[in-house]
Amino acid sequence: MGKPLSMTGFGRGEASGTRGSWIIELRAVNHRYLDIGIKLPKRFMGWEDRIKKEISSYHTRGRVDVYVTFNDEGAEAAILRADIRLAREYLACLKEIAGDLSLPGEPDLAMLASYRDIIIPLDEEAGGELLEELWPAFRAAIAAALEECQKMRQSEGEALQKDLLERLNSFQQKIGAIEQSLPQIIDKRESALKERVDILLSGVDIDPVRMAQEVAILVDKSDVSEEIVRLRSHVEQFQSFLELDEPVGRRLDFLVQEFLREVNTIASKISNAETAHMTVGMKNDLEKIREQVQNLE
Repeated sequence: MGKPLSMTGFGRGEASGTRGSWIIELRAVNHRYLDIGIKLPKRFMGWEDRIKKEISSYHTRGRVDVYVTFNDEGAEAAILRADIRLAREYLACLKEIAGDLSLPGEPDLAMLASYRDIIIPLDEEAGGELLEELWPAFRAAIAAALEECQKMRQSEGEALQKDLLERLNSFQQKIGAIEQSLPQIIDKRESALKERVDILLSGVDIDPVRMAQEVAILVDKSDVSEEIVRLRSHVEQFQSFLELDEPVGRRLDFLVQEFLREVNTIASKISNAETAHMTVGMKNDLEKIREQVQNLE
């Protein structure tokens, strides 16, 4: 039997390289689509697409939040770069402005440092080689976090699968009970209709054959055999989907909607108190099934 995955999980990964160490935490919850949020130091923002690609190899649905911490203590290379050429140009411009406007004082280091683009973090353009050197350790850390999260999702997926099969079995039992009582329900329906017609048409001359035909038509409208056949087919599909090693959450959610549509039809066709009670129980089962299905990838 396959193992459907839950969308809920947590993973933590750590890895060290020659220039520092990484700590990555990954938290996943249910969501209709794949929605990835990444929080990492600004100098590594150029990795966002790479990180999303790593995550999408494990997740197809869900809200996935990634928290990245980089410890560069003892790193051999700088992670900031000073743009000396730009600093000289700023300094020359400031001196020119001061001279033209006859302003006192000279531009100092604090003034130059206020320009954010003079001292900048290394990124893909400014320090691409360094980023490439850091990437393998980062990838090892996020792979460890994803693997740990995957194990948690598999464990919860197995629990959800077991619970869904138990609830589906309860649902099937109710289908069987309605199917078993269907002949009796139809007979009662026919007898009740005949009695009502006899009362309404008391003293009225009417063709008995035509009367029997009309009653048969009304009784046929209470027959839910087709709905029961479709429900059993949906149950088989639901069970087969739970055995697949692939994302099935959306398909199962669609089947739950089909279940509910058939149950509502049965409830509207049969005004029997016992059957009405049964369909209420079926809807209750479906609501619990829907809640669990919405946690599956």
